[in-house]
Amino acid sequence: MGIEVGGILGLLILIADVWAIIKTVQSSATTGAKVIWVVVILLLPVLGLLIWLLAGPRSAR
Repeated sequence: MGIEVGGILGLLILIADVWAIIKTVQSSATTGAKVIWVVVILLLPVLGLLIWLLAGPRSAR
């Protein structure tokens, strides 16, 4: 049972990270800031996502 739960949790984290990267690229932040955020999200999948949710660039609205 542990493998299935870990697999589902890993998949949810992957989906959330991809969503965060897409939202970062679509934001109105500078190119340098976008690159830094994408690197943080990729290197620290869970912690990077949490940091991005709290302090990341906002959408380009």
